[in-house]
Amino acid sequence: MITKIYRKPLMALSFIIFHLSFCIAQTASSHYQPGVTAEGAIYFLPKTAINITIQIEKSTYTPGDFCQYAERYLRMKGVPPTPFVSYRITAIRQEAVAITDTTKGFAVRFDAKTSATNVRLSDDGILLAINAEPKKAVTTPSFVPAPRPATINPRQYMSEEILAAGSTAKMAELTAQDIYEIRESRNLLVRGQADNMPKDGEQLRLMLSQLDQQDRVMTSLFTGTTVNDTTEHTITVVPDKSINHQILFRFSKKLGLVDQDDLAGTPYYITIEDLKTVAAPEPVDPKKKSKQVPGIYVNIPGRLRSTVSDARETLLTAEFPAGQFGNVELLSGALFNKRYTTRLWLHPLSGAIEKLEAELPK
Repeated sequence: MITKIYRKPLMALSFIIFHLSFCIAQTASSHYQPGVTAEGAIYFLPKTAINITIQIEKSTYTPGDFCQYAERYLRMKGVPPTPFVSYRITAIRQEAVAITDTTKGFAVRFDAKTSATNVRLSDDGILLAINAEPKKAVTTPSFVPAPRPATINPRQYMSEEILAAGSTAKMAELTAQDIYEIRESRNLLVRGQADNMPKDGEQLRLMLSQLDQQDRVMTSLFTGTTVNDTTEHTITVVPDKSINHQILFRFSKKLGLVDQDDLAGTPYYITIEDLKTVAAPEPVDPKKKSKQVPGIYVNIPGRLRSTVSDARETLLTAEFPAGQFGNVELLSGALFNKRYTTRLWLHPLSGAIEKLEAELPK
């Protein structure tokens, strides 16, 4: 027996608990929790939420010890003399997830006349299948940041003459001379003109790799170093109606992700459109008493379009099924009569019928 609940959530839960308590005499009710018992089941249908994930790269710049001599000795202009931190958005993606719609709660009682006794629910109490194993939901792999490369101390490549220099200017001059010598040695190896050429290609590759590393590390004393860290931030939007150009988040190149009311950040917007692919349900006459009808309630989902944009352009857009923009329909309880072997699978995101098998007796 199914009882349809479409009023306020608190009233709905009270009615469900009362209905099951009527079937289980002298049973004390405690904290409400949807689930399956030997006497019956309480389940919900899902509605669609949108997860917007922003991938942000943080760059931390540290000036080199010889940054003020970069133009004099290495002809490098515009090397920043002070440290700074900057941020940039490297990727934005959106995906739909199912959450419990507490306005669509239903109770079913098991009895001898029905075969709907194997009810499978999600951890949140959402109906997934009856008399069948639910299909595994496809999930996005968790973000794993790349390991940070090992930091090399440039001083381990400095000669005794450089370390013994009496001033920073002299150390910078000698370091620049070493850098030019490293580059000359690399050029001679590439041209095949070095005095001690390697015997094979692998040895040549290793020698060039070591020279490149020495050049890079020594040059960082003039140009400075930049360390990049990438993080992910997820914002969940649960639309119960259309949303028009609402601020989703704000982003600053100097501060990263900031509060929605922080004017230091540039706004990014979200628009949710109800595509109205399902006709609106007919209004219910409040004077007429609702009749309890046996069966299983399922979603007839509509569709929504989610668009993320900034002030200049649309960044991404996608369409998803949405139970909250559709209707709820009754799947006849006759399908779960003892004369049939009926298996039902519901779509984990939309709550619609994904597959229905009803086998007649032989």
